[in-house]
Amino acid sequence: MLGLASHLLTWPTGANIEGEIMKTKAAILWELNTPWSVEEIELDAPKAGEVLVKIAASGMCHSDEHVVTGDLPFAMPIIGGHEGAGVVEAVGPGVSWLAPGDHVVFGFIPSCGRCPSCSTGHSNLCDMGALLGTGKQIADGTSRHHAQGQDISTMCLLGTFAHHTVVNEASCIKIEKDIPLEKACLLGCGVVTGWGSSVYAAEVSPGDTVVVVGIGGIGANAVQGAKLAGAKHVIAIDPIEFKREKAMQFGATHILQHQWQKHFRSFSKFLGAPWQTRSS
Repeated sequence: MLGLASHLLTWPTGANIEGEIMKTKAAILWELNTPWSVEEIELDAPKAGEVLVKIAASGMCHSDEHVVTGDLPFAMPIIGGHEGAGVVEAVGPGVSWLAPGDHVVFGFIPSCGRCPSCSTGHSNLCDMGALLGTGKQIADGTSRHHAQGQDISTMCLLGTFAHHTVVNEASCIKIEKDIPLEKACLLGCGVVTGWGSSVYAAEVSPGDTVVVVGIGGIGANAVQGAKLAGAKHVIAIDPIEFKREKAMQFGATHILQHQWQKHFRSFSKFLGAPWQTRSS
């Protein structure tokens, strides 16, 4: 799973369109373990099944740092960012359900809705996701993003660290226009990853006792998912007071600060929950 949404980048507006080439700006990683370089890029018009989106806001996820260090292998050079939301400016041939002016949030894994995985409710295993690490367009394996005479890859086929991007329609989720885009962008990874950790991975059921260790972007949403799944006790553990306070707002029933391993067995008995350890 791609990770922790912790900061927001809100990009300024404005781009210069010349024919079918748009000149805009993006943050590019040219080599591993180097700074992001914000510079002008050339963006091709969307082709069949593709969408041009003006990015309103992007989440900065810890997975973006994993790209910098090489822990997540993506083709270089690359435009970072996989949590984004914005406004559709143009659509390519064959795109019938989106139109200019629509608001969208991106999914960090494309979902075609037709392959065996998508049709059985496992869109995280969509066949299109096999191309995630290439950074090229799903339709034809080429790039729409260019800089300094080179093709530029996009993280998770998105590249949200930019003023504009071109993505496949399978990466778009249409949302209502009254939803703030600077909040909606976080739904693309951090929110669904944390919520899904409780609801799908852990299969939390009504009456369960759930412990979430670490209340970052994913942990906070794991707390929320556990609460909405009906957990009786949701215990949030974090050394930072602000995060513990937020955990209570997201649905935690109890919070712990430190030395939780030492005290958790007695705390578990107090709650009437079974004590169980697992090694992975």
